[in-house]
Amino acid sequence: MIITPECLGCRLSNQFEPVNVVYENEYVCCFLDIEPFNEGHTLILPKQHYLDVEELDLETANAVMRASMIISKAIKKLYNPDGITICQNGGKFNDLSHYHMHVIPRYKGQSFYIKGEKDITKEKAKFSKTKAALKNMIEELS
Repeated sequence: MIITPECLGCRLSNQFEPVNVVYENEYVCCFLDIEPFNEGHTLILPKQHYLDVEELDLETANAVMRASMIISKAIKKLYNPDGITICQNGGKFNDLSHYHMHVIPRYKGQSFYIKGEKDITKEKAKFSKTKAALKNMIEELS
């Protein structure tokens, strides 16, 4: 497995940095986004270093998609959102310099674009509770 120590995504996905893990397997680590759009907003990162989607091997790509399905089911059951947005940002928009996918609960009437600074203090305070709830729901659904 190739891990690039100077890559933040590699350090996060291999838990060399603190993260709130809700699901993981040998290929991916899934944890709460530190600046969530909504409670339950989760990132899926391969444990091996990849930059863009076209670099993923089939096993890792399948693990990423399977994780997105598992997390989506858990988020729907726990938070009853109006929908789920699953996305990944490549190239200059990849702020981790490591492939990652977002799984974001969404609600009708809510803008996906947030102007200015967002106060995330409330969301950060919920990390332990959100992490435990998602982990338990994923286990229950498995």
